[in-house]
Amino acid sequence: MSDSPSKSAPLVTILTVLAGFALFLLVVYYLYVPLQTGPYTDDGIHTAAVRKENLAKLREKQAKQAASYGWVDQKTGVVQIPLEQAMDLTVKNYASKH
Repeated sequence: MSDSPSKSAPLVTILTVLAGFALFLLVVYYLYVPLQTGPYTDDGIHTAAVRKENLAKLREKQAKQAASYGWVDQKTGVVQIPLEQAMDLTVKNYASKH
């Protein structure tokens, strides 16, 4: 036997390290890179014009709700009254306590 190291040992070591690193990168890629999905279409908002239209509809709905009567929970007797009337009743209620 000779005392000189084998020339293939460093090559095998380097290839093993590179293969381990490649395996590590592959695992990281599959675990941490999000899957590509199609375009986001969940709520249908894609343009500024559509967002403005939806906001206008929401504000119109809120304005109607703030100015109308209705039941919130009929079983417990909770009602909805117009906002202006609710503010007046609250002011009168606090004024009568003093």
